[in-house]
Amino acid sequence: MPRNAPHIPVLLDEVIGALAISPGETHVDGTFGAGGYSRAMVAAGANVIAFDRDPDAIAAGRAADVPGLTVVEDRFSRMAAHVEDVDGVTLDIGVSSMQLDRAERGFSFQKDGPLDMRMAQDGMSAADFVNEADEADIADIIYRYGEEHRSRRIARSIV
Repeated sequence: MPRNAPHIPVLLDEVIGALAISPGETHVDGTFGAGGYSRAMVAAGANVIAFDRDPDAIAAGRAADVPGLTVVEDRFSRMAAHVEDVDGVTLDIGVSSMQLDRAERGFSFQKDGPLDMRMAQDGMSAADFVNEADEADIADIIYRYGEEHRSRRIARSIV
């Protein structure tokens, strides 16, 4: 895809069809990313409140200045603190292609970059964690979130 081409979510038509948006409804896009779902929901007549933790996504969303779109910098798990009554919620969960494509974000397996992996780009990076945490904590995280049964061996190698 060319750099200036908009990112199109893989299941855009299916998601918008399932939402069955009526004009004037309020919908939440809990994982804004490049805004593909949000823009399609606005085009269908919804007012959209979009959440993201990534400051790059927030800046791009706010710069786009789309009428009917409000972009909120926060975790989607905190959406209840920002909205009360909504007609639909969409969550496209995972790391976005925009994060994977930028080596400096530290998510890519294909490009060299720092070991960062911070969605909100603040707090402890993955490099900080593996260099400062003790072996047991590293092993526990690899086991719990990576479902890796050899987590102790891997943590020992890291340390």
